Amino acid sequence: MKKIKRAGVLGAGVMGATIAAHLANAGLDVVMLDIVPRELTAEEKNKGLSLETPAVRNRIAQNGLNSLLQMKPAPFLLKEYASRIEIGNFEDHAAKLKDCDWVIEVVLENMEVKKKVFQDIVIPNLSDGAVLSTNTSGLSVNEMAAVLPEELKKRFLVTHFFNPPRYMRLMEVVGCSEADPRLVEAMAGFINRRLGKGIVYCKDTPNFVANRIGVYSIAKCLHHMLDMGLSVEEVDAVAGKPTGRPKTAAFKTSDLVGLDTMAHVAKNSYEALSDDEEREVFCLPDWFSEMITNNQLGNKTGQGFYKKEMTKDGVQRYYWDYLKKEYLPLQKPKFESVKFARMAKTTGERIKALVQGEDQAAVFAWKTLRDTLLYSFKRIPEIADDVVNIDNAMKWGFNWELGPFEMLDAIGVQAFVERAEKDQAAVPDGLKGIESFYRIENGKRLYFDLKTRTYREVPVKEDALELYLVKKSRGVLEKNDNASIVDLGDGILCLEFHSPQNSLSDDMIDLSMRSVELAENEGQGLVVGNQGERFSVGANLFMVAVGIAEGKFEEIDASVRKIQDATMALKYAHVPVVAAPFQMALGGGCEYCLHCDAVNAHVETYMGLVEMGVGLLPAGGGTKEMCVRAAESAALYGIDVQPLIFKFFENIAMAKVSMGAAEAFQLGYMRQGDTLSMDFASLLGDAKAKALSLAKTYIPRMAAPFKAPGRSVAASIKSQLWNMKEGGFITDYEYEMGSTVAWVISGGDVDPGTLITEQYVLDLEREAFVGLCRNQKTVDRINHMLKTNKPLRN
Repeated sequence: MKKIKRAGVLGAGVMGATIAAHLANAGLDVVMLDIVPRELTAEEKNKGLSLETPAVRNRIAQNGLNSLLQMKPAPFLLKEYASRIEIGNFEDHAAKLKDCDWVIEVVLENMEVKKKVFQDIVIPNLSDGAVLSTNTSGLSVNEMAAVLPEELKKRFLVTHFFNPPRYMRLMEVVGCSEADPRLVEAMAGFINRRLGKGIVYCKDTPNFVANRIGVYSIAKCLHHMLDMGLSVEEVDAVAGKPTGRPKTAAFKTSDLVGLDTMAHVAKNSYEALSDDEEREVFCLPDWFSEMITNNQLGNKTGQGFYKKEMTKDGVQRYYWDYLKKEYLPLQKPKFESVKFARMAKTTGERIKALVQGEDQAAVFAWKTLRDTLLYSFKRIPEIADDVVNIDNAMKWGFNWELGPFEMLDAIGVQAFVERAEKDQAAVPDGLKGIESFYRIENGKRLYFDLKTRTYREVPVKEDALELYLVKKSRGVLEKNDNASIVDLGDGILCLEFHSPQNSLSDDMIDLSMRSVELAENEGQGLVVGNQGERFSVGANLFMVAVGIAEGKFEEIDASVRKIQDATMALKYAHVPVVAAPFQMALGGGCEYCLHCDAVNAHVETYMGLVEMGVGLLPAGGGTKEMCVRAAESAALYGIDVQPLIFKFFENIAMAKVSMGAAEAFQLGYMRQGDTLSMDFASLLGDAKAKALSLAKTYIPRMAAPFKAPGRSVAASIKSQLWNMKEGGFITDYEYEMGSTVAWVISGGDVDPGTLITEQYVLDLEREAFVGLCRNQKTVDRINHMLKTNKPLRN
């Protein structure tokens, strides 16, 4: 396969445009083409344009590109990446495909339309050796391949992105019958490495894997809801987190995807799956179609199974009562089984506890899981060859916490079989006698291969590290309830957080200090990383609130000093320290990253110093570190420090969070030499490799005095804050908090250029933090955040 540097995208609709954006995110040059409009718009007529005007002929592709800059969530890592996309139309610019190494078809989901695009646009213009793929969500790749030349069939496959392409990890890959297996494997490797996608190999069957099982699961929820007389809201109270699915559950997911899309996939499934023993499940009730007719399509029309309205009392939320055919206020149903299940420590334990309950929620959970898990088992080898591909499809495509076969293991395979048989469900003989679908032996994860009835090793990328397997094979060096020190091999240790939300706690800080000591004495580097839901949300706000309520300000001061000591230990360790953040790296989590020698972040890392939202300032070294970075940059480049301080002050005062790791560079949280990992599975492995690379020539950093920005810079910031207060843009207390941050980040009450130390600024930080804790308005902000998860402006 030739090296892919330039890609062509055929179709500039939502999926085509967002795929083009993500290809640009990966550093590819992209040409995006669409049809020539048949009619002029009113605006084009007023301008005197004609159908032959280039701007008119390119309008559809141009609109697709323009829409990318307005979309939320943002499809680009940085808006500047839009410059990598060149637009055009099929009639005038098809020859541009000759320069493309990979062409992706993303036109209307219609077989005849796709075939015509291949015949008229692709075949005459595709270069020798270039790869052709289709983004179909479920049409037959072999039927499409029938119109292609024999040589091109070898380079033709399905590459099914899930929406939105930047954020959804799943990539379903299906080669046509004549596709070169080596090329399919090479493309899968490229897509995984460069685009960060998790690859699932599917068969050429309708709707492939994720949509086949996912839509079945939602349809089953709907049918059991009707049978049991439950409401939409009651179903979603069970079908989300309690059963290991995303919080959008069944019907919020339908609103997100669109009821018309759900109905389309279900209809296609019913029509195409003539041999499916449960084909009738895909038939949706008449009232579902009525909702579509009434434009109740979900989020895109503002109403679906749920809707919200602004009232004088704030936002009012409603759910659709399918019997009364009207929206009713949310009831927030409570179930004892769900409440009990939430006490479980792991997802598997939570699911097992829930289905063992006796109330309606537990019965519903059991019935829907029973049917979905049996259906998934019966689909092997029809839609995929093994349980691993199906489990990954559901985790990466529908955001399930566990795949169907992992759920079976959690419940207990034979316990599941016995209970399903008591229900008189049709249990396949092949499911009987299986002890578990997964097991761990010698630090390796094995899966049960249904074809050979033996256990085989789960495929793992060479550069991937799975901490739970590393801990099984190498053991844990030291641990407590909230953190562990793990040996990654080759002399690299890992400080792993595993507290709730990975919030910082005293015992975690203790082990942080210990990890540096162990790495210095017994290793050659340290990685700060984990594989939870997020890197770290920072300090435990509840414990701060308790300390304030009890008036324990000396203890708060000591706790803050402890965090400062821990971050400084990372900064001045005698071995390289690399942070591997992902998802949320907020507050103290961000401060940990700021003090490491290097950061290797997952591309979807949302990093920021957010303490001002709760009336505090970054005091784990965050404010200090931004002061140091500004002063060092000013000294290095011989520039004025004030604009740099202003920039970093704004980050803190506005609690700015990067909308991805690329933006973290712009905010100054990541620096030259820091790196990104597109594939989450490679994150820790990449961080380990970075630590090893640094270790070869590592010279520990040396603390040195630096020039304070000084009181005049703080005064300039306060002057701007006063103008904002007088203009009504900020409150009196926000002026007070901002002034405090300005005082600390400028180095306190000293002349500009005065030599100060990091410890001096850390002391200012800590003093300011405790001072804010004593203010009732900060207390109000903290309590409001704890109660509503939203900031209070007071």
